[in-house]
Amino acid sequence: MTDAPSLETELERARDLSVSDLADAIESIGFECTRCGACCKGHEREDGAETEPHTATVFPDEVRDLQAADDAPESASDYDWRDVARPMPYGLDDGDDGPTGETFEWALQTDACGDCVFYEEVGERADGTAKGACQVHEDRPLICETYPFSVALGGTSQPMGEAVDEAGMVRAHECEGLGRDISRAEAEELASALKTRAIRELEEAIGVRDNYAPTDADGVVVYDSEGPKRPDGTPVSDDA
Repeated sequence: MTDAPSLETELERARDLSVSDLADAIESIGFECTRCGACCKGHEREDGAETEPHTATVFPDEVRDLQAADDAPESASDYDWRDVARPMPYGLDDGDDGPTGETFEWALQTDACGDCVFYEEVGERADGTAKGACQVHEDRPLICETYPFSVALGGTSQPMGEAVDEAGMVRAHECEGLGRDISRAEAEELASALKTRAIRELEEAIGVRDNYAPTDADGVVVYDSEGPKRPDGTPVSDDA
C-alpha cells in the first residue's frame, strides 16, 4: 500500500499549480453565478427532519478581515469574533450546558435560519425566485470566492459534498451555475483565487498540526493554526 502524500508534499504541488491550466479546466466545465443563494444558505437534510446550517470554512485571518471590512453590516468596533465565525460543528457533542469537545476549523456564522449571516435577499430573479447577495462581497473568504470549485489535492477541502464534475485538477460541486459560458479573464481570476485557496488550506492544515497542544479546558475548543481558542476567538491560554 502506498502512503498518502505528506501535507508538505501537497503544499509544494499546490504552489506549483499552473493558473493557466486551472483556468482551462474551469473554462471546460463552465460557470456563471446565477445569484440563487444556494451556496450561502442552510440546506434541508435528506430525511427532512431539520435544516442543515451553512458550513463554509473561514481562516483565522479572514475572520479578522471580516471584522474590519468596510462593507460589513456593523462597524468593526461592534463586530466581534462570534459575529463572524463559529466553531465548525463536526466533532462536537451536545452537553448538558451546550456544545462541548474539540474541532479544527472555523465556519462562517449563521443566522436563526441556518443561512450565512452575511447573506441577504435583494429582489427576484427572472424565474421569480429570490436573488441573493453577500453583504461583504469584496472581503468574502476564499472558499466563497472560489465556489463551486476545489482542487484535487490531499489536505484541501471539498465544499458541500462530493464533486459532480471534474477536469484535470479541478473539481466542481453542485451548483446551478455550472455549464454556463465563462470568459477567459473570469476563468483566470477564479483560477488564481483557487490556487491561493489550495495553498492557504494546506498551510492552515500544517499549522494546526504543528501547533496542536491538547488542553483540558471545558466546553468547546477550536484548534486552528494559531493554537487552541475559545468560541469567541480568544486563546485558551488567556483563560482566567
